[in-house]
Amino acid sequence: MIISTQIGAREGSSLDADEALSTRLRDLALVDLDALTVGLDGAGAQELAAAYADDVADALREARARLGALRKELLGPDPLNVLDLQVRQRASDAGHAGATRVRDRLVAQAEAARAFARLADLSAGLVAKLFEADRRR
Repeated sequence: MIISTQIGAREGSSLDADEALSTRLRDLALVDLDALTVGLDGAGAQELAAAYADDVADALREARARLGALRKELLGPDPLNVLDLQVRQRASDAGHAGATRVRDRLVAQAEAARAFARLADLSAGLVAKLFEADRRR
């Protein structure tokens, strides 16, 4: 059984999906295969290594899907294309609403970039563990 507590969380709020995936990747990276299989016979150690490898591969597949979604979020129209507008267009009342949209889009891209970097970094640390576990199958 795994119990998770979120400090400062409001009742009814769900755990952020990226945070849950990050936690899973971090937890899998903490596993030491030698310590995990100590005292087991060859078949038992192979079975445990295979189960670990399957779990790591599943987590990395989930990370790959999320990284793809974040990559798509980063692509798209350049929010700073407002620099190509005439000064009077940016200065108009509609320009104020446009400034808000540009700011919101830049903030969303920055958040996606941070999430992408975090998940890519955590995934990179697990690849070697997956290869090692596959060798022990």
